[in-house]
Amino acid sequence: MEQFLEKAKSASRIVATMSGSERNRILRQMANALRSNTARIVEANAIDMRKANDEDLAPSLKERLFLDEKRIDAMAVAIEEIAALKDPIGRVIEGWVSEADLKIEKVSIPIGVIGIIYESRPNVTSDTAALCFKSGNGCVLKGGKEAENSNVIIAQVLQEVLISNHLPKELIALLPDSSREGVSKLIKMDKYVDLIVPRGGEGLIRYVSQNASVPVVKHDKGLCHTYIDKEANIENAIAIAVNAKVQRPGVCNAMETLLVDQVIAADILPVFKEVFDKEHTQLKGCEKTRHIIAVSEASEEDFDTEYLANILNIRVVDGVEGAIEHIVRFGSGHSESIITESITTAERFMNAIDSACVYVNASTRFTDGGAFGFGAEVGISTNKLHARGPMGVEGLTTYKYKIYGKGQIR
Repeated sequence: MEQFLEKAKSASRIVATMSGSERNRILRQMANALRSNTARIVEANAIDMRKANDEDLAPSLKERLFLDEKRIDAMAVAIEEIAALKDPIGRVIEGWVSEADLKIEKVSIPIGVIGIIYESRPNVTSDTAALCFKSGNGCVLKGGKEAENSNVIIAQVLQEVLISNHLPKELIALLPDSSREGVSKLIKMDKYVDLIVPRGGEGLIRYVSQNASVPVVKHDKGLCHTYIDKEANIENAIAIAVNAKVQRPGVCNAMETLLVDQVIAADILPVFKEVFDKEHTQLKGCEKTRHIIAVSEASEEDFDTEYLANILNIRVVDGVEGAIEHIVRFGSGHSESIITESITTAERFMNAIDSACVYVNASTRFTDGGAFGFGAEVGISTNKLHARGPMGVEGLTTYKYKIYGKGQIR
């Protein structure tokens, strides 16, 4: 492990000093390589899918695991979009002259070696590798065992591009020991690894956060809420709520709880039930909700659960203050939305909610690196330091101070 990470650290120093144009050229080659190796990737993914079916994995996991020509092309497009972004390295963030006549510049630089631990989604392998390469970092990737064959072939394709450009393949490396013991070692290797980004289930996040000596940026669970205010445009409210829940229920930015202002609950909840019944959504509700529509009971535990499935909690609340109170108690700091035509109410909600992403009149499904214009993301950070929300190339940089003097002493 130590020898492997030492090579990754050395490789990261090479990419850190490459020009932005050179990194972009290689990224475009990586995108083309994914397309030209589609058959190899689909074949490897088919092995993972057969294993997933044999082991009866949850439908949400299988949906995230599956790759076809269309999804592989989307992976290639994401890399091309990352290549087209502004170079995040070498940017002068601030500059000034001190009292001692020192010229000081605050300049963006790569973090170093990023360890990324993730589950199910093999596209994360190419997305995160490209983001790290674009931002001048090396990466050590630990995917889930359910996507092992897919991850190996995707990493091999990207490494082949590195080798053809006379770069060390360790710039994009899969963790050689993918066992729990291997992960335990990785997250304590602060001599070689500069940042760990875990994205996956609650258990994984908790284990990494509690045991790492390397700094951690968490991609925590997505307990996302949509609040329908008494002054909402009802047509917008229905369209947004349905999109937030059913368009892709198995992802972290999908809505898990719908909050409805008690002033309009009696009128709007029957409409919501009819719409969600057509989408085969399993509805659970609070006591007030169940007095209006026939749904099963939502417990306190349900309100604290990330379903990642077509299941939705509904709670009737006392206006925007009731919605804020609920989100403060149950929210995970990911994404929340208010549907209202009142600017005052919208601003009250936006200012009071301390989540990474807060929306007015839009679906939480937009919390995504691609949708934000980042090409992709390493994760959706629920941290407050050093990055929040979709973590693109900017989130994979830090800074240093360059100080220019003329012989000054203190």
